[in-house]
Amino acid sequence: MRTSDFNFEFPLNLLSYQPTQERDESRLMIIHRKNKNIEHKLFKDLYQYFEEGDTMIFNNTKVFPAKLFGNKEKTEAKIEVFLLRELDIIDRTWDVLVDPARKVRVGNKLNFGSGLTGEVIDNTTSRGRILQLHFNGSHEELIKKIKELGKTPLPKYIKRLPEKSDEKRYQTIYAKIEGSVSAPTAGFHFSKHLLKILEIKGINLVEITLHLGLGSFLPVEVEDISKHKMDSEKCFIEKNVCSIINKTIKQKKRVCVIGTSSMRAIESSVSSSKYLNPFSGWTNKFIFPPYNFSIANSMITNFHMPKSTLLMMTAAFSGYELIMKAYKIAIKEKYRFYSYGDAMLIL
Repeated sequence: MRTSDFNFEFPLNLLSYQPTQERDESRLMIIHRKNKNIEHKLFKDLYQYFEEGDTMIFNNTKVFPAKLFGNKEKTEAKIEVFLLRELDIIDRTWDVLVDPARKVRVGNKLNFGSGLTGEVIDNTTSRGRILQLHFNGSHEELIKKIKELGKTPLPKYIKRLPEKSDEKRYQTIYAKIEGSVSAPTAGFHFSKHLLKILEIKGINLVEITLHLGLGSFLPVEVEDISKHKMDSEKCFIEKNVCSIINKTIKQKKRVCVIGTSSMRAIESSVSSSKYLNPFSGWTNKFIFPPYNFSIANSMITNFHMPKSTLLMMTAAFSGYELIMKAYKIAIKEKYRFYSYGDAMLIL
């Protein structure tokens, strides 16, 4: 398939800039793959579609406050720095994106305040740079300072500064292991109350970790989607989690992944007999139609942007024609799109 196959038009007023007041009050579209039926519910109704012995797979990654705002030395020009990943603890070098990129060149020095400065030592892409941080303190103190100065890395389309409420809402309530610069947004809709209902009902709630970079959200710039290369992301799947999931598969119960990041994680470690193996490492798994899924038979995800790798994966799972039909209905019914938007359950 081609990238243009995943293009569609939708009113920009359907982009969600703020979350719903309550997490589980977002809308939920139910897509039934077998009979092609589509239902409209609220997310808090989710428990009705699962039974005792089913398993849900959550990504417990925690979003790092990865946006720093500084000034160029001499000119005092304001520069936004997006910390993507730490490259070297000793040298204190980071892979970053800068904005505006045209103002940031190799050799430029940036001042972030409170004793934290940086020097651009290399270019990576048009917006990418290697930044060496300078701070009079240990590595632990440096990270503490970054967290103190850093802001929640809201998606670019949300053209406002992060608010205090974003620190909690641009994070799942089960986030534990820090390392993402973008959130696993399908998990935003789960409240403590809903998780308790699922637990009481006898549904297994298991956690894996995949630290999201920008790979999933960068545009696909080639028409032949098989030529697109995903950035690598760090992933961890524990042995006890595999045991629970594999038991669910053997019992022919429902295995539901929460979000595209969870799906990428489990599909990166499948045995020849179609069961899940433990995993610790990096994955650049890119899933697009046609694709045979090995582990999950249901999936929760948000409404994604046109021509995105997230939409391509969702189409691979639901079927291309069905997902494009669902998106047309979502636009007509005014579902909210993207990070703070509504959700769909694909069965």
